[in-house]
Amino acid sequence: MMQAVRVRFAPSPTGPLHIGGLRTALFNYLFAKHHDGQFILRIEDTDASRYVEGAEKYIKNALAWANIPYDEGPEQEGKYGPYRQSDRKEIYAKYADKLLESGHAYYAFDTAQELNLQRVNYEAEKKTFIYNWHNRKQLSNSIALSQQEVHEKLRNGEPYVIRFKTPEKETLHMTDEIRGEIQIDTSTLDDKVLFKSDGMPTYHLANIVDDHLMQISHVIRGEEWLPSMALHVLLYKAFGWEAPKFAHLPLILKPTGKGKLSKRDGDKMGFPVFPLEWKNPETGDVASGYREEGYLPEAVINMLAFLGWNEGEGSEKEIYSLPELVEAFSLAHVSKSGSKFDPEKTKWFQHYYLQQEDNKKLATQYFQILEEKGVKTTIDYVTEVVKTIKERAEFVSDFWSLSSFYFEAPKDFDSKAAKKAWKENTTTIMVQVKEQLQKIEDFSQDSLSNNLKPWIKEQGIGFGKVMQPLRLTLVGEMKGPDLFHIMASIGKEETLKRIDYAINYFD
Repeated sequence: MMQAVRVRFAPSPTGPLHIGGLRTALFNYLFAKHHDGQFILRIEDTDASRYVEGAEKYIKNALAWANIPYDEGPEQEGKYGPYRQSDRKEIYAKYADKLLESGHAYYAFDTAQELNLQRVNYEAEKKTFIYNWHNRKQLSNSIALSQQEVHEKLRNGEPYVIRFKTPEKETLHMTDEIRGEIQIDTSTLDDKVLFKSDGMPTYHLANIVDDHLMQISHVIRGEEWLPSMALHVLLYKAFGWEAPKFAHLPLILKPTGKGKLSKRDGDKMGFPVFPLEWKNPETGDVASGYREEGYLPEAVINMLAFLGWNEGEGSEKEIYSLPELVEAFSLAHVSKSGSKFDPEKTKWFQHYYLQQEDNKKLATQYFQILEEKGVKTTIDYVTEVVKTIKERAEFVSDFWSLSSFYFEAPKDFDSKAAKKAWKENTTTIMVQVKEQLQKIEDFSQDSLSNNLKPWIKEQGIGFGKVMQPLRLTLVGEMKGPDLFHIMASIGKEETLKRIDYAINYFD
């Protein structure tokens, strides 16, 4: 019988969640739901010195905004909790002791100064200091010391760490679901610290114990954890447990230059790298977020899905809803190589999803902007405006520049447009246009078009000589949607008032 799929996203609350972390959460979620499995959030806060106030709340808020709900986690308790490692402290010591008893781990009493001296001596000989099989018997640990010496140090309360005893001269065969077969010579590995002197486990021990106890079937995480895979597989063997399947996701690379996209690259390069805005509680510095920049979560999710994944050869589909991603997702189609982040492509997704958004919902957001500007209007009027201008927008914040003329008359006119549109005889023509508009009782878009177009043709004036100065008059520059829609929207009285203002302005 196939093991139930259970995956976890296990961030550390050491700061805001980078979009690389959000992508890891997304791929875990897609994989779990594709296999009718469970997606678990686990907060890995064993390193108290790096804990940042508000970071855990930020992580949960970011997942909620991106519509990536977790089945088990903090405040969503399942039978495998608690889901914060700081609440599981008493569990880890027991498993560290098991490794000591089985001979897979040992006490190490070396001080920081002693280890630093070792590093300096090695560097002097142009070597790299690695604490493992080749020197562990010459250092201060329970392998090199007598049993009596060890007991004495423990009884005296001397600080110690517990290190893993890495096997010597073994070839470790591992399988990564994305990268295939991997071989490691265990002689090249160091004896990692599993348990610290402060009574807390390191990431490595806590991670393995929790994944086992929470019955995690697949560990899907970033490429930066690939070097830890050998230790983790060895730990599973040492405990006599079956290891989960591992999959290491490719790096997200900078849009220009070399290297991975870092937390510092965003605002420096002019785009967010965090799902939500983050204010550093210590410095007060603010980093921009996709939500606050006006991006829709659907656009961000669609963008992240393509950073290292595609549906397969021959597929040109680019727009996926979350259910469609769940249906299509497979680790077999995740790339080994890094993916360049493309801010412009993200905007392309944003433009698409803005067009799909309900006009009334967008109008409600725009209405708040208008209220802040002191504009008095109605939600129905704003909805009609949004319907007309949104195809040229990427964000709700673009709406004002695209539609301000629907709410207030222009006071100045674009000089280039005025030079092109307002000629010597334009005032005379605009007076005639005003007289013609005054005669029209039904001031609807169709009625205006059906009246004004034939009149222009009869006069033999030429459409450009009428429509260009009229657009300048109503908008202030040569932009905007259908002119008859603008006139119908602002109404007859306002249209005539703007024509009068322009005539006086240019005369």
